[in-house]
Amino acid sequence: MRSLLAAGVEIFDIDFICYSHFHPDHTGELVPFIFATKYPNSDRRKTPLTIMAGNGFKNFFDGLRAVYGEWLELPPGILKIIELNNDVPDQQHFKDFRLAVRPMQHRPESIGYRITDTIGRSMVYSGDTDVNENLVLLAKETDLLICESAMPDELRVPGHLTPSLAGAMATQAKVKQLVLTHLYPACDQADLVAQCRKTYQGPVLIAQDHMKIEL
Repeated sequence: MRSLLAAGVEIFDIDFICYSHFHPDHTGELVPFIFATKYPNSDRRKTPLTIMAGNGFKNFFDGLRAVYGEWLELPPGILKIIELNNDVPDQQHFKDFRLAVRPMQHRPESIGYRITDTIGRSMVYSGDTDVNENLVLLAKETDLLICESAMPDELRVPGHLTPSLAGAMATQAKVKQLVLTHLYPACDQADLVAQCRKTYQGPVLIAQDHMKIEL
């Protein structure tokens, strides 16, 4: 939320939140986000907030409400929750974009997202994942793949990718541009671009806060 303000965006400008899975490093600001929407005055939100996530999210959110009670209860019509089916490929269509999701290999609820705008530009977000064919299928010929690369090649851990593994899937999918993100501290000591270059020759960036990318 602090970074949004630094970028000149208020929470009331955000219409959609898409969660890849429920781990706290991904969902930790959900409660403050909704609390700040409710107090001091929820009338500032002019359009509904839609939250999307994979199987089990409604139960996850009910658990938060059991803890925080009325502090998470927004006025009618302000909050909409869509639980996507991450057992199979799923799709949603909205006014300005369409959304496609596929299961990822990390948690039972894990999904990756492909967002395509009205003129055909597309972006894929992997969420946390290990190597899997669904990411290749989801990212096929996308303009931008934002892909997790938690650890350097030599420190690979199960359930996560490394630069060369992310690059290999980007090459298979023929993506036009690759951004490596979700970087653990060990990545600070590695040449991630050089490792990615073992398997991917297209444009590659290392994600940073407030980075702007032209499609």
